[in-house]
Amino acid sequence: MSQKEKQGLLKRIDEALNDVRPHLAVDGGNVEVVDVTENKVVKIKWLGTCENCSMTLMTMKAGIEQAIMGRIPEINGVEAVNGLEVG
Repeated sequence: MSQKEKQGLLKRIDEALNDVRPHLAVDGGNVEVVDVTENKVVKIKWLGTCENCSMTLMTMKAGIEQAIMGRIPEINGVEAVNGLEVG
């Protein structure tokens, strides 16, 4: 993927997350796009209260992934680079 393609994809991802951000902000949280890999996996960073929230797995599946992959079907997955470990 060229740098121009990557920048366009990152912009589209960020716009898709704008649908979710108001819901996160209600509880003092947010999410930031860190990167999108060559395999089209989005790397996000939890911010604010989301970083230590026990609901991040559910938020990831029902909110973040759905918002991104619903609007950008070429995305293959979403992973958090921080937050609570799920074990």
